[in-house]
Amino acid sequence: MQKLGGAVILMKENNIKYLLGEPLKEVKPLPPYDEQVCEFLADLSKRLLKDKKVTQYPDIVSFAFFCRKANIYKLKKEFEDGKTRIGRGVVFHIAPSNVPVNCLFTYVFGLISGNANVVRVSSKNFVQVEIVCDILRKMFEEEKYEKIYRMTAFVSYEKSTEVNDMFSSLADVRVIWGGDTTISNIRRSSLPSRAIEITFADRYSLGIINPRRILEASESEIRRLAEHFYNDTYLMDQNACSTPHLLYWISDEPSCLKSGKERFWQAVYNVAKKYNLEDIKVSDKYTLLCKYAIDLKGIKTIQKYENLLYVVTLMQLPEDISLLRGKFGLFFQYDITSLDELSDHITKKIQTCVYYGINPFELRNIITQKSLQGIDRIVPIGSSLDIGVIWDGYDIVEHLSRVISIVS
Repeated sequence: MQKLGGAVILMKENNIKYLLGEPLKEVKPLPPYDEQVCEFLADLSKRLLKDKKVTQYPDIVSFAFFCRKANIYKLKKEFEDGKTRIGRGVVFHIAPSNVPVNCLFTYVFGLISGNANVVRVSSKNFVQVEIVCDILRKMFEEEKYEKIYRMTAFVSYEKSTEVNDMFSSLADVRVIWGGDTTISNIRRSSLPSRAIEITFADRYSLGIINPRRILEASESEIRRLAEHFYNDTYLMDQNACSTPHLLYWISDEPSCLKSGKERFWQAVYNVAKKYNLEDIKVSDKYTLLCKYAIDLKGIKTIQKYENLLYVVTLMQLPEDISLLRGKFGLFFQYDITSLDELSDHITKKIQTCVYYGINPFELRNIITQKSLQGIDRIVPIGSSLDIGVIWDGYDIVEHLSRVISIVS
């Protein structure tokens, strides 16, 4: 078999680089969780976890664990509902530039749904993406993965309406990950009349902590909690849509609130000492803090743990809490006495709520009882970046496949 999977192909007429695969010629959709796809992902997982370079990148490790055989077959079992499904055809994915491995996850979502996939990756050079692509190139040289190879194209190109038009015209589904501006720009390229679109727009995330549980926790548990919070926030410089920026502290005991916050933030600071805080991050974060100090009403205190961690305590919240966005270790906190107090600020923009020391089912009940339009995910601190087939309220595999109904 003669293929071009081991090299980068450059389509000069449009300056399109094919980092993986080649232009799709023949599309043969598969049923979701096709056996060969499942085995391919299990093999990819094994190869990634054996690669010494991978251990340096927790996000690749998480991706590899998602692809492991046990997880894929678990998802398959959960998905099976007795209906006959098949992939829709071609999925054109526009990956974001703020989360390196997102392009890999969206590809896998399209693949397990039974589709051929064109994935536009960010023009930024992410080491994580190159490491995984190197392994995929080697796998695609093997005869047994020819079918998967023919369903795969990873492309890179500068912003171009012409190229977007071309790939959109081929798509049965378009999946856009990005801010509102990105989505608006991509939508200038029309889709075929039967095609559908899924957008993962700019979102905002927050957290809820019970300070009583902080005070009751052992030293080892607090260290672990701080590590988990660090992974949710610092690892992506607070750029991910699921990263919490605002923490609600729920208690009616002032002394408990004070002591719980102090213990938590001190633990976060101790963990954050390993963060690579470059000079440009220091200046950007301090400039942002000064801007909030001038423009934001209701600031009670500002705590600085050297340059690694800034905590802004608020006495009142703005009408739109999604304006409270930190980066590089800048967070906001606000006290509440009941989960009911959240409802005034939960809008469509709110995606993830991380929690510690509360009953997540109580929060779920408030969302449903009060008909709130926000909060799609309720996860423990440490799990905010764990992407899955349910995301932003979508069952992705269900959306990327079609149902064949039979009436007899």
